[in-house]
Amino acid sequence: MMENFRFTRVEFAGSLGDLGTLIPLAVGLIVINGLSSSVVLLLVGIFYISAGIYFKIPVPVQPLKVVSAIAIALGPKIVTPEVLAASALLFGIILIAISITGIVDFLGRFFTKPIIRGIQLGLGLILVSKALVLITIPQLFISPGMILPRFIQGIPLSQNLIFGIVGFFLALILINSKRYPAALVIIIAGAAIGLFMGGTRGMSFSPGPTEIRLFFPNKTNFITAFFLLVIPQIPLTIGNAVISTGDTAQSLFGVKKAKKTTYKALGMSMGIFNIIVGAFGGMPMCHGAGGMAAHYRFGARTAGSNIMIGLIFVVLALLFGKASVSLLTSIPASVLGVLLLFAGLELALLVRDLKNINDYFISLLIAGIAVATTNMSYAFIAGISVKYVIDTMKIEL
Repeated sequence: MMENFRFTRVEFAGSLGDLGTLIPLAVGLIVINGLSSSVVLLLVGIFYISAGIYFKIPVPVQPLKVVSAIAIALGPKIVTPEVLAASALLFGIILIAISITGIVDFLGRFFTKPIIRGIQLGLGLILVSKALVLITIPQLFISPGMILPRFIQGIPLSQNLIFGIVGFFLALILINSKRYPAALVIIIAGAAIGLFMGGTRGMSFSPGPTEIRLFFPNKTNFITAFFLLVIPQIPLTIGNAVISTGDTAQSLFGVKKAKKTTYKALGMSMGIFNIIVGAFGGMPMCHGAGGMAAHYRFGARTAGSNIMIGLIFVVLALLFGKASVSLLTSIPASVLGVLLLFAGLELALLVRDLKNINDYFISLLIAGIAVATTNMSYAFIAGISVKYVIDTMKIEL
């Protein structure tokens, strides 16, 4: 039993391996879209612990990238906490349905690599665009619910821009550091700047959690969530969070140790937990092959890493939820922008493993439509349609 749960320094280092993806999107959803920090942190922690106990290997917990990127890009005027809750509920129900029926195995063959990479490239570029807005706006601080411009409105020299440039090069220098994870260093540095520049003036640092309550999305919330967030998320989740994660687990840990990471189990895990997330208005979540590789690369070999990082999130949520809101909103806009910039670039660069021009054509088409419309459903439908024509007509580009 204990061979599945080791609590060593190396396991702890491995548990931090995927924070570079989780932190930027979680912070963006809290600061920009107004999610409760305690609910986000608490549910991330519980999901990490639950996944570790069940799968008995380091299984990552990540934000749903399509949902998060579009929510951050469109802002709270369109994607409210209620819409995010609706997306999690819908997504959970769909995942449970396709997992129980076995449809997930059938669907996996249709979501080919160029389609998935195109979605990831489009999401990455959307995040980069939003990041550059945050870096170049003149305001040093943003508040939850603040409406941001969609595109850059000029580049005035400001304190915010200077902090963004410095933060970018600091993150670049630390990008491969195991001792000083770039995302954590940037968050701490940003909070320190906020304290020094008066970003926390008048804010409360009292202990305890932020509001935890049940959410009841209405019909409009569900319709918005389904077409704007859920439909475009499905192919990425089936392709990456289910198929690729299951395959990666067996490649890294062996078939025997990773025997529980079946497609059905991964789908059910995400489905059940997203229903809980939707009920409490948290951050929609999934597993992911990249996250599993990141945990493994930094030293995680047992589910002990999941337990350790999960407990940290739970403690932060329950004891420092209120304080975390003050700290996160005091981080300069450009520092948040730097985090989103690197998260976006990491997503976009996944396109580099495509093998031929036809695949690149499909991926670039999907990405271009996604950036132009900020609607991944249009991009996905266009990509599937064009790929079908290319394959059927045997077109060589």
